[in-house]
Amino acid sequence: MRLVRCSSALSPATSDRSDAPPDYMGLRLGAGRAGVLHGPGSDERKSAMAERDPRNRTGRSPLLRGLAAAVLTAGMLVASAGPGYGAGAATAAPGAQFTPLTAAVMTEPTPFVATDGKTHLSYELLTTSSLPSNLPLRLDRVDVQDARTHRVVGSLSGQALAEAANPVGDPLPGADGYTPAPPAPTPTVIQGSQKWIIWLDLTLDRGQRVPKVLEHHLSGAVLAPSGPSAFEETVQATRTGGTPPLNLGSPVRPGTWYASESCCGNTHHRRGLGPINGRFYVPQRFAIDWYRVGRQGQTWEGDPARLTSYLSYRQPVVASAGGRVVEVQDGIPDNTPPVTPPIPPIENTVGNHVTVRVAPGRYLLYAHLKPGSLKVREGDRVESGQVLGLIGNSGNSTTPHLHFQVMTTAEFFPTDSPPFTFRQFRVLGQVEPRLWDDNLGLEPTGVLPITPSPYEGRHRARYPLDREVLEF
Repeated sequence: MRLVRCSSALSPATSDRSDAPPDYMGLRLGAGRAGVLHGPGSDERKSAMAERDPRNRTGRSPLLRGLAAAVLTAGMLVASAGPGYGAGAATAAPGAQFTPLTAAVMTEPTPFVATDGKTHLSYELLTTSSLPSNLPLRLDRVDVQDARTHRVVGSLSGQALAEAANPVGDPLPGADGYTPAPPAPTPTVIQGSQKWIIWLDLTLDRGQRVPKVLEHHLSGAVLAPSGPSAFEETVQATRTGGTPPLNLGSPVRPGTWYASESCCGNTHHRRGLGPINGRFYVPQRFAIDWYRVGRQGQTWEGDPARLTSYLSYRQPVVASAGGRVVEVQDGIPDNTPPVTPPIPPIENTVGNHVTVRVAPGRYLLYAHLKPGSLKVREGDRVESGQVLGLIGNSGNSTTPHLHFQVMTTAEFFPTDSPPFTFRQFRVLGQVEPRLWDDNLGLEPTGVLPITPSPYEGRHRARYPLDREVLEF
């Protein structure tokens, strides 16, 4: 389903990007296939950075006010390890420094193995410039490091960084079908006081150990009127998840299925940034949209304006794991394809759906079901493989499909989206162009352009990557 227009395709915006007004309630994102982070060894770290102190207006700290003035008027970066700012002031903690960028991680990075046989970590770094609005900075490089050894496990710079960062309310356009996304502008310039999100998709080689704690080394330059002043900072030590992802059965009956908008590129699921109840969430980070595929590779045949033309429509949805039903919604009518419907009220985003609690803090969402087809009620105990309902086109959906994901709460808004794997499936091929909910029914034919995949064959306890065609 489409989410808030608060994310982007892989790219850094330049200083004029902040002029575009955010479209939070559009509940839709651009998308396109994205790269992952791979990195060389770490460099020696330099020092020095500064930040405007918020107390500079109180008149109580002239030395800190002088520091702010230095950043504001001369663009100078003050060394972080200077002695005694202010008579009688408390001593700074070891390693304390002023940082032009603050950073926060939005989820616990949890490792999972995908069909490429590699371990992935997908999460986000929410950064805010602490500089005044008339003082931009250039972000040149983001290194994700093992906090214990400081070994670099993934890096973004240049075009790769440009395609993985954006202001929170100003997403870059992405690919749509056979139309590639425009190149992202470089360098990455963050305006003062602006908040950006950096989409981190780490890929570790087979056998490479997952660090217990990650840290993030940011480097670039403050673009002061007197000239650029380099900065480096190491921020946001983050513990990785130690609980393995849920390993699930298929949410659909045996057959051939197209896995659309899954991780780890610029899809509307992976990059769906939602401002909910005063906080940012990525509520469908690892969600997958499932489409039934016929013997000739078709997802629909006949008139794409008819629901019954889609092979997915009225296909059974089954429980991927046993558990207790905690939420059921029914009675929302199916949309008429293939034109994108108006954005529904937030409570109807996932349409008719069933939510099943399968473990503490883990819920399975089966969404966009056909009205009147739901077979369970709240409080029911379901077993793996039990029919829950039929695929429909209700809620924020353009063409019939099953939206499936793991959640950390019983409600879709707000929630977090942890990774998961399927016990077994066979990869049959892949689809290169981005064919998804909003353009699938607009194509001249419903036949997918399936090509060979380097990961063809049987997989166990793996997460399907975006646009793979597989057999359950």
